[in-house]
Amino acid sequence: MLPEISLNILDIAQNSISADASLIQIYVETDSDPDLLTVTITDNGKGMTEEMLTAVTDPFFTTRTTRNVGLGIPFFRQEAECTGGDFSVDSAPGKGTSVTARFHTAHIDCMPLGDVNATIHTLVTMNPGIDFVYKRRIDDRSFTLDTRQMREILGDVPFDLPEVSSFIREYLEENETEI
Repeated sequence: MLPEISLNILDIAQNSISADASLIQIYVETDSDPDLLTVTITDNGKGMTEEMLTAVTDPFFTTRTTRNVGLGIPFFRQEAECTGGDFSVDSAPGKGTSVTARFHTAHIDCMPLGDVNATIHTLVTMNPGIDFVYKRRIDDRSFTLDTRQMREILGDVPFDLPEVSSFIREYLEENETEI
């Protein structure tokens, strides 16, 4: 199991990248009443067949050729369900995949969210050909980072350029603090 939810987000987003997604949407939503954290990761990648969809939560199923197990989705599911939360995966070939995990944050088994800003920063700066939409909501306050809008402003300036990378990191941190 991964020690924090943000690392699960990184792992599931990596699955989306491997599925040739060009757009990955990551929503992290916290509701204080009830104490609920919902993480949704949606992509426009290859998607999965019904057979793959039923097997994806089995730790001994993977599409990778480098190892015989795929623990990311099964662990993410287990971590959500251990808090009394739930987990779902929706997918269709050619349409993409959506993974949703709900955690009851007051439960003793709920792991910390972790540094989700560092996770998003890493995904955005290390994957120049992929667009990301990250929405962070806490109760009625929220902010969104959308790389498609950033590309309109920056043109061909890469996100891993030190000045742009620093701006992205600061944008995430400042907005997280404000909400």
